[in-house]
Amino acid sequence: MEGLHRPRHGRMIGGVCAGLARRFGMSPGTVRLLALLSCVLPGPQFVVYLILWVMLPNEDKHAARTY
Repeated sequence: MEGLHRPRHGRMIGGVCAGLARRFGMSPGTVRLLALLSCVLPGPQFVVYLILWVMLPNEDKHAARTY
């Protein structure tokens, strides 16, 4: 299992869903669908996505930090 970071390839918007999918061994499409469906529910999902977009390192920075 890899660390949590935003991949350089396979992004749609910010790479948050693709990063979560890689981390937990899921399909990026499944994570994107779950994120989209969760927006129907009340709560701060959009804010959490924005926070993760800012806080998660890019794949390049993550790789440089691990070596």
